[in-house]
Amino acid sequence: MKLSRQLPLNALRVFEAVGRLGSFTRAGEELGMTQTAVSYQIKLIEDYVGEALFWRRPRQIGLTETGARLYPRVAEGFGLLTDALQQAMQTAVETLEIHSVPTFASNWLARHLGSFQLQHPNIAVRLQRVSKFREVGALDADIMIPWREKPIPGTVSQPLIQLDFTPVLSPTLAAKFDGITKPADLLKLPIISPDDPWWQEWFAAAGIPEPELVGTKLHSYEAQDLEASAAIAGYGVAIVSPFFFRDELASGRLVQPFPLALKARHPIHLAYPQSRRHAAKIKAFETWIRAALEQENTA
Repeated sequence: MKLSRQLPLNALRVFEAVGRLGSFTRAGEELGMTQTAVSYQIKLIEDYVGEALFWRRPRQIGLTETGARLYPRVAEGFGLLTDALQQAMQTAVETLEIHSVPTFASNWLARHLGSFQLQHPNIAVRLQRVSKFREVGALDADIMIPWREKPIPGTVSQPLIQLDFTPVLSPTLAAKFDGITKPADLLKLPIISPDDPWWQEWFAAAGIPEPELVGTKLHSYEAQDLEASAAIAGYGVAIVSPFFFRDELASGRLVQPFPLALKARHPIHLAYPQSRRHAAKIKAFETWIRAALEQENTA
């Protein structure tokens, strides 16, 4: 009997979906199958392997030790098959889905993507601003650019850029308070996003360990580009990464009153699904973005 007939490919497809989604029901919805059919396919692959691949509890399942060893290879295999089919079809234009933390997306990536597309005209880019990243199985992204301590489960993740942070404000606001000559002078100003832990770290480094911050009436934005826009409008002083606002600082719309800048605890990472790490469009993007960042930092 041929290996292709022995190998339960449909059952493996179901196993990959259940392992990725952590649910028989959700896997069935994705694959257009009933839960009974999903359970049957999982039984087929378990019988084929000779061991249970999932432990089952009321309303809860998880990969067994054997299942956990098998899943990454199966996921990678289907990723390679997808890439092979796309190459065989010789698709004229591929789409690269990128999910990025908001300020990196709008204040750097969107401004530089034109050079990537000039180098790779057969790759169309879809860029989304994302604040919170979930497990890779819950995302459709090819590329993820998160700012977080731990890698996104299921991804290959490498540091992309290490940033620092420091207060910035509009020169008009600084003039209203007769200039800002020492760090304590900032405490006279409205503070944008006063709950941001960067504020406490920066003031402590400036010799003010327990500052009393006068917050603005605006809500915390969680996105540096919005905070910087509020600072440019004169609403208060923001604490941001100068890397994102070189044009605003060079033009004088923002000023950095003090040279003190602290390194962020975690770098921005470049991540992509483990199963797609050999995809040509992902490799092309990684090569391009690292070269573009290196060129900008050495300019």
